[in-house]
Amino acid sequence: MKYTVLLFTFFLISAFQLNAQQEEPIIKIDSLSEVVVTSNRIDLPFKENSRTINIITATDIKNSAAVTISDLLQQVAGVDIRRRGTGGSQADLFIRGGGFDQTLLLIDGIKMDDAQTGHHTMNAALPLEVIERIEIIKGPAARVFGQNAFSGAINIVTKSNLSNSVSANLEAGSFGQLNGSLTVGSELVNSTHIFHAGKMTSEGYRNNSDYNNSNFFLKSVFNKKDQPIEMIATFFERKFGAQNFYTPTSWGFNEYEETQNSLIAFTTTFKSEKLKIQPRVYWKRNQDLFLLQRDDPNFFRNFHISDKIGAEANAAYTSTLGITGFGIDMSKVYLRSNNLGHRNRFMTTLFLEHRFQFADDRLDITPGVAMTYFSDFKFNAFPGLDIGFDIANNLKAYGNIGFTYRIPTYTDLYYNGGGSAGNPDLEPEEAFAQELGIKYISPKIGASISVFNRDSENLIDYIRSNTDEETFTATNIAKVNTKGMEIDVAYNFKLNNFNQTFAIGYAFLDDNILDQNEELSRYSLNTLKHHFTTRFSTQLLKNVRQNIIYKYAERTTGQTYNVWDASIVMKLKQVELSIMASNIFDAAYIESGFTPMPPSNVLFGLRYSFK
Repeated sequence: MKYTVLLFTFFLISAFQLNAQQEEPIIKIDSLSEVVVTSNRIDLPFKENSRTINIITATDIKNSAAVTISDLLQQVAGVDIRRRGTGGSQADLFIRGGGFDQTLLLIDGIKMDDAQTGHHTMNAALPLEVIERIEIIKGPAARVFGQNAFSGAINIVTKSNLSNSVSANLEAGSFGQLNGSLTVGSELVNSTHIFHAGKMTSEGYRNNSDYNNSNFFLKSVFNKKDQPIEMIATFFERKFGAQNFYTPTSWGFNEYEETQNSLIAFTTTFKSEKLKIQPRVYWKRNQDLFLLQRDDPNFFRNFHISDKIGAEANAAYTSTLGITGFGIDMSKVYLRSNNLGHRNRFMTTLFLEHRFQFADDRLDITPGVAMTYFSDFKFNAFPGLDIGFDIANNLKAYGNIGFTYRIPTYTDLYYNGGGSAGNPDLEPEEAFAQELGIKYISPKIGASISVFNRDSENLIDYIRSNTDEETFTATNIAKVNTKGMEIDVAYNFKLNNFNQTFAIGYAFLDDNILDQNEELSRYSLNTLKHHFTTRFSTQLLKNVRQNIIYKYAERTTGQTYNVWDASIVMKLKQVELSIMASNIFDAAYIESGFTPMPPSNVLFGLRYSFK
């Protein structure tokens, strides 16, 4: 860490010298009360929403000391990111103790679920440079988004424009890390364009943990003066050593994986005084190659290609009775796999919800339902109800109840190999969830506390009948009760006329899944029982900002760990210099499976903005 201390000292000396010379703008703390949460139908300001929602703003991202979305989401209590590798190579997404197949990821409202497996959810995660904010909806959201939002949903909202700008970023650090990216914004007479290209490479922090990842993103708005049409196109490729990602060290395999994820979508919006209609078409594709022996492709090889082609239309109508949201989402899924076979599925979901307001608009009641048809699992319905009451101008109490549902992935149904076996006779997972909460939102303080309960049936886990059996088979296990509590507090204040932020979060989760025999289960027994996070973002000088992030985790397996991250950013006119230090005190821990996370490491960055 001596290099960090030396460079930090240099930053401070430079900042003192430049403090009187430059007129750099003070970083503005985003006002959550002004953020509009963009569900697919009824859009509401954050403070008016009657659910537990965390917002990660553009300022939060800048002060996060994170390199990827996986790193960033770990700083939210109640969100469990279990990484098997670094640089965004692979990470599983969990909310409130749900499984990695039970959380839906969206990009600007476009559903990024994968019919093969939830392991690919984070393959679609965007580079931080193009993200405006991230909306984290906790608890069942099936009536709003559909069946994959079993325990929650995360909507990544991309930036709308970057004016006319070009910025280049170069980072280098421990384990041979070398990252580079270029981000371009173009504002033309009748169109707007944002383009990003990035590369992330590393030699790896342990045997067979190297990676070579590429990111490409394009967002364009055409025909701005008449009927704007928005296009999003992405392509992400990841090539990485997958040592012990799926097998223990004792098995002696040298695993390797390559994934490609792409999306193209077109969206437009028709608006009148009372009616808003937003149609969209999209095509999402994921490709996955896995080798059990990296240097011997013929030993064991899995290759899967999944395509999802969809069309949807969402609408909101405002009347004297309130706001009515309705919509339809149709999609077709195709899978080609040497292990899972050739499969296809047609899905249609109808959405209907209405927001009533009473008592001088202090009381809001929003009932809703989603009705889905699956060609292989027939009809299902997910009703739900949200209720909120404004106790005072900035203080709101809320509660919600709802049913949620998830059909098995093709891996759950048909996979065979590597000690796991699918089960074509699986039943869909079901749950009924309830939540109560209260939140306070003001420019200086944001605070919320919520308690929740979820009663689940037919949860899918990979289990074996006894410890002598080597194969774990996908099985609908018994009823599981999950309950918990979450607390979030953020305090914004000024010191020397600079904005400072101190934020803490705590999540407690308890379920009775340990009543199952833990030696007989593969996936369900590693949830976060206690999760504490804190971020202290300070600015004492005009050109320098420091961020310290602390994370404590206690899992149901008994493992506990403390991880400290930090960053220093100095801005000198068009140049931005940064240091990001991860796992400063060298904690030894595992988030998922058999893969230890990296020891202490440092990443140095240089960003130049062309004018």
